[in-house]
Formats: sequence, C-alpha cells, structure tokens
Amino acid sequence: MEQLIAIIEKGQPFFNAIARNKYLKAIRDGFISVIPIIIFSSIFCLVASVPNIWGFYWPDDINNALWKCYNYSMGILAIACAATTAKHFADAQNRDLPKNNQINFISCMCAAIIGFLLLSSDTIATDAASGFNTTYLGSKGLLTAFIAAFVTGIIYKFFIKRNITVKMPEQVPPNISQTFKDIIPFSVCITVFWVFDIVFRAAFGFCFAQGVIQVFQPLFTAADGYIGLAVIYGAMSLFWFVGVHGPSIVEPAIAAALVANMTDNLAAFQAGQHASAVLTQGAQYFVVCMGGTGATLVLVFMFCFLAKSQEMRAVGKAAIVPVCFAVNEPLLFAAPIVLNPVFFVPFVFAPIANIWILKIFIDFLGMNGFMYTLPWTVPGPIGTIMGLGFQPLAFVMLALILVVDFVLYYPFFRAYDAQKCAEEAEISQEELAAKNAEKAAKLNDAFQGKADAKSVAAGAAAEAVKADAPVASAAPAAEATTASDLNGKRVLVLCQGGGTSGLLANALAKAAKERGIDLETAADAYGNHVDMLPDFDLVVLAPQAASYLADLQKDCERVGNKCVACRGKQYIELSQNGDKSLAFVSEQLSK
Repeated sequence: MEQLIAIIEKGQPFFNAIARNKYLKAIRDGFISVIPIIIFSSIFCLVASVPNIWGFYWPDDINNALWKCYNYSMGILAIACAATTAKHFADAQNRDLPKNNQINFISCMCAAIIGFLLLSSDTIATDAASGFNTTYLGSKGLLTAFIAAFVTGIIYKFFIKRNITVKMPEQVPPNISQTFKDIIPFSVCITVFWVFDIVFRAAFGFCFAQGVIQVFQPLFTAADGYIGLAVIYGAMSLFWFVGVHGPSIVEPAIAAALVANMTDNLAAFQAGQHASAVLTQGAQYFVVCMGGTGATLVLVFMFCFLAKSQEMRAVGKAAIVPVCFAVNEPLLFAAPIVLNPVFFVPFVFAPIANIWILKIFIDFLGMNGFMYTLPWTVPGPIGTIMGLGFQPLAFVMLALILVVDFVLYYPFFRAYDAQKCAEEAEISQEELAAKNAEKAAKLNDAFQGKADAKSVAAGAAAEAVKADAPVASAAPAAEATTASDLNGKRVLVLCQGGGTSGLLANALAKAAKERGIDLETAADAYGNHVDMLPDFDLVVLAPQAASYLADLQKDCERVGNKCVACRGKQYIELSQNGDKSLAFVSEQLSK
C-alpha cells in the first residue's frame, strides 16, 4: 500500500499542473461565481414542487409567480456563466501581458454574452411579439457558454498583445481611450461568432448549442453509468488523498453535466416521467461527499464514540461538528486520513459505493434522482432527503448508505485505533493527556467564531499537503517587532476554497489587536483575488494553494505588491503563534 501511495504521490506535480490550467480554472471559477443563482432558484423550485408530494398544489397565480423567479434566474444560467468564465479567463490571459496593456475584462464579458446568444438562441418573431428562444440559455447551454468565453478571451489577447487597436491621442482621457481600444477585438469577436453561426446553421439546420449537446450527450450518458461514476468520484477522492485538491481537477470536466442533469430531472418529474439522471450536483454534495470528500460522516462518529485511543477521541470530538456540515478537513489532516495508508481503501471506495447505491435505487427501484440543489454545507442526510423531494425510498437509501459506509470504514478504523493505542501505551498518561488536550484545543480554537467552519482545513494539513512552490522561511519570534513596521499595512491570505485562509488571517488580526497594531487582514479563495490585490500590501498563500505561487507572482507584479507561499508545518505554526505570524509578515514586507 505504501508503494502504491508513493507512486501516486510522484504524480503530484502533474496533478497540480492540471489544477493550475487556465482553461480549467476559468471554468471552475466561472461556475462557482454562478452557484448563488443555482441555489437561489432551487429555493423557489422546492417551495413550488415539494408540497405536491402530499397532494397540495398552489393556486395558479402563486405557482406562476414562484416558477417565474426560477425561470428568470436558472433560465439564464448559461448567459451569466459565459460572462463570469470570460472574466476569469481574461484575468488569466492578463498574466501574460504587460501591466500597461491589459485586456478589459468588462468588454470581454459583454462580447462573450453576445457571442453566446448568437450561438445558442433563435429569434422568435410573431405578429404579437418577438424575442429569444430560451431553450439553451439555461443549464443546457453551459458548454457553449464556456466555448464562447474562451474564444472571446483568445481573440482579445491576440489583438491586445499585438496592439492592433484603435489608438487615440494622448490628450484623450484614459476611459475614452479604453473604449476605442476595445472596438477592434470586440468587433472581430462578434463578427466571428456571427459568421460561424450563419455557416453552422446553413450546414446543419440547428444552432451550435444544440450541436454541442448532441456531441457530448454520449459522454454524459457514459459518465452517468456505473463505470463513469466510479472513475469520476474515485479520482476526486484519490487526488485529495495525496494532498491535491480533487474538485479543482474533476469538477470543471463535469460541471455542465451536474447542472444539466438536475434540470432534466426536474423537467421529467414535472412531466410525470422518471427522473433518471444520477450525476447531479445534489448527488455529489450529499451522497458522494456525505460528511466531506471520502464520505467521512460515519468515520467521525467512530472516532468520537468508538475509539479506544485517547488521541482519536480528541480528534473526533473536535471534528464532529464541522464534519456534520461537510467540512472534514479537521478529520482529514488531524487524524490524519490524508496520506495514511490505513484509510486508503475506504476513503476512495466509500464515495463510489454511495453513488452506486443511489444509481441502483434510481435504475431498479424507480426512485427519482436529485431535482433540487441546496448549499453544500447542509448536513448530508438532510440534503439527501430534501434534494430527493422527501421520497419514501430516499429514507431507505440513506439508511443503507450509512450502513455500507460503516461496514467499509470499520475494519480500517479498528486497525488504526489499535495502532494508536499501542503508541499511546509507550508514553506516560500525563504526557498523553497533555498531547491530546493540546491537539483538541488547537482544533477547537478555529471554531470560536473568528473563522468559518472550513478554516479548520489547515488543522494538520501541514503534515500531509506537500506543495511544489518555493517555501518562505518564517522569522523567529520577534518580540522586537514594532507597531510602526506594520501599522497601516494590509495582508490577504488565500487558500483553495476560502476557509483555511481564515486561520492565519484571524491569528494575525487577533495578535495585531492585542498589541495595538493597525494591521488589516482578509481571507478569501484563490481565483477571487485579482480585483482585490490593489488593496493589499502582502498576499500569503496557504499550503493547499501554494502551487499557484507562479501565477500569483505575475498578478502581484502588475500592482506592485508582494506575495509568498507557506507549507504545512510553517503555516500551522504561524497560525498558532501571534508573535511569529507578525514577525513573518514584517519580514516579508521588508524584503
């Protein structure tokens, strides 16, 4: 097992390179930007549809009002995604351009929207009214939205990089000059989309968006099969197990299918048909990742209530609340589960077993698949029942999944528990009690209202996450750090998902406040940082995002601020020691 993990670990640089790919990152960040639309619209969908299960139907005027809000948000999801993906892709393209000759992302967003509409919608004209056909403006048009965004970004970069633009005299204000500078790339984009649309429709008789769906439908169908589901979610868990953020690699490839299948399920259900799609966002949030990646909900209860090892019980008690809300980094890194050979098999195969059970219930027992999306932090059992519309079979399936996960994890849990008990038997009870108390305290400190739940991810990630980025050296505890060194400074901490970064940001803020230092800190996810950079003096990358250092350096060079990446042990040490964290920031700012 250790040899297998070592082989997989050697591929970590390659996996990190995939995660950093600008096309995949643009899809991921663009899709994340429109998640509020999906969740918001699903609220109205739930209110409108769920009461039907018990025979209650809203009056027509109320029902129409509820669905209007759903259709006017979810119905234009692809339009919004074309814009957000174009924005993030333009940010990535700008890293390769001089800071005084950048792509105007707003113009790029507008061009992507128009290009997408040309490729995806037919004009409807009658004597009474005219408008757009909305068939492919929602989830069905997501793939075309990504294509429109990428084509737009590539065209803009071609013209801006070569200065093929309308140039105005120096006396013209910059905002006016920028408008004229965008004319040529904008016009070329729209012309390319317009001509392509005419040629494509003439050749095939339908719009490009419909053609894209037809081409990718076999892949969507294969992904919804047993082998496809196993590959997708086995890979996601495998990447996480070796310390690479799995969703960053896997989700961009299936993002369109997750939403489109959910929409198809809802349409089928409303038409009185079987909602048969398995690969949906709800299935990923609440069935595959029940208790976080690796389906660790049952495992944390084992740690908390069944472990004989005092250390495992301490970890379980500290991690049980966040894991219930799908934030399992405290368990993954504090136990640890990541890079722990004992848990390799259940961590990778429990999610596969869960999604297969869901598919069996849908294919053979006639249960409808997920039709509604809830926030990913909703506890897995609750999200499963609500996302499946309170179907009676959903309760049976949930119980079976919990039993199967228990059976898969229990033998490995017992083996690890015995291993830890043997280790604890070799040290005195006093030392053991002190060690466990310290570990539990460090984990609990992250949940005292100063950091969001996910910020515990850094808990012991240090021991497992190995980034390829250069390592910054922490300064020794600097009692001589003066307020004048840091007063008025601003520090931004970035991680993969916006949670782990809160650990260091909160530690810095607390230490600065206690010492009367005017230091402003903030935490966010990498990908949301581009527009924030001018407001900060130093940007710190947490261990999970350290592989993005090269890209971040390009971003920071454009605005003239500094950046640094931390590795695991160093990051945890800084998060737990106020003096060292302040000294570290002072040292980086002085370079």
